Amino acid sequence: MIAFPAFRTLLIAAMTSGLSFGATRAADDFDLSPQQSGRLHAARNEAAIASIPVAFKFVTPGKFTIAVSPGGPPLATYATDAKTVVGADPDYAYAIADSLGLTLEIVPVAWIDWPLGLASGKYDAVISNVGVTEQRKEKFDFSTYRQGLHGIFVKSDSPVASIKEPKDAAGLRIVVGAGTNQERILVKWSEQDVAAGLKPVELQYYDDEATSLLALQSGRADVIVQPHAQLVFIAARDKNIKRVGTLSAGWPDRSDVAITTRKGSGLADALTIATNGLIKDGTYAKVLEHWHLSEEALPASETNPPGLPKY
Repeated sequence: MIAFPAFRTLLIAAMTSGLSFGATRAADDFDLSPQQSGRLHAARNEAAIASIPVAFKFVTPGKFTIAVSPGGPPLATYATDAKTVVGADPDYAYAIADSLGLTLEIVPVAWIDWPLGLASGKYDAVISNVGVTEQRKEKFDFSTYRQGLHGIFVKSDSPVASIKEPKDAAGLRIVVGAGTNQERILVKWSEQDVAAGLKPVELQYYDDEATSLLALQSGRADVIVQPHAQLVFIAARDKNIKRVGTLSAGWPDRSDVAITTRKGSGLADALTIATNGLIKDGTYAKVLEHWHLSEEALPASETNPPGLPKY
């Protein structure tokens, strides 16, 4: 189902009457200042430091240089000064750098550029919501640090209370991005529902976030499914949608997000040890809680776990 031109008129009317979904509008629940006074610091992890290969050369001695794509809060975005990169991924990167006894150096990059930049040695690692896939494992090593989740959200007064499995979505009108992994999963959910004698899922597609959210608020759609972190921020910002479930990006299997390093560089194991140290001492949980992403926590970090298959 595609948004009709008439719905564009409704969108314009709603926005001019005070309903705004501006991407740059900050949520009061999140600190997007460049100072980041609440940022946590971690202790040195001697085991992680000892695991760094002697032959490994950091891009800049004494620094842990990482690439981050400031795609949007709460994962990574530009602060209110329009130049400092802040968010959950930068905060986690600072904790890793502390663990390794290094100073963090953040290099903002466009998402499409990180593979070439990493392979060519422009930075030591990428910490930017990179999911582990079997195809990427052919060229890179991974140290996991979050679950890859999609969020399932409805408007705040929706009668839909919980969506955990395909039957819960039967007959619902769900906004999803065309060509996305979540669309692929929901198509499978719909097929399972039909096979079980239930109503199919009705997928709706819109051109942008504002139109998608308006479809939900106006009752044109029942549910919106997007990457979980995006919807967490929108919920805090607009205060008119709520979470009723999460969906693994690798459904029915778990999907992992990981620090990405050059294949065979030897750094991945040290980063895994550092993450597990942060998990053990509670720093990891506090970083995720600070950015409202506790649902994405992993029980332990792994080096090069099974990744999403090639579709």
